[in-house]
Amino acid sequence: MSEIRIRREHTLGLKKARQMVLKFAEDVEEKFDMECTLYEGETSDTLEFTRSGVRGQLIVTGEHLEMQAKLGLLLGAFAGKIEAEITKNLDAALAKASAKKK
Repeated sequence: MSEIRIRREHTLGLKKARQMVLKFAEDVEEKFDMECTLYEGETSDTLEFTRSGVRGQLIVTGEHLEMQAKLGLLLGAFAGKIEAEITKNLDAALAKASAKKK
């Protein structure tokens, strides 16, 4: 089983980061047929996501995002491409949220 780990620092604060992650979740649910559940907390949120061959979580704080995903055997062969796509999408979502912040 392959594992993907991505961490990104940000300056959005928890409220803006939460909004960004909600939009990110909507996008991956639609684009990749993911099932996402957001658990809100006082100092961090956890977005759990799953679909056939993939499961993981995205932890969101006021200062950073940390994603961990496990890929099944079939998708593990494409781990590099999948990680690159996730990174691209996360970076784009952070850039968009940061631009709105200003």
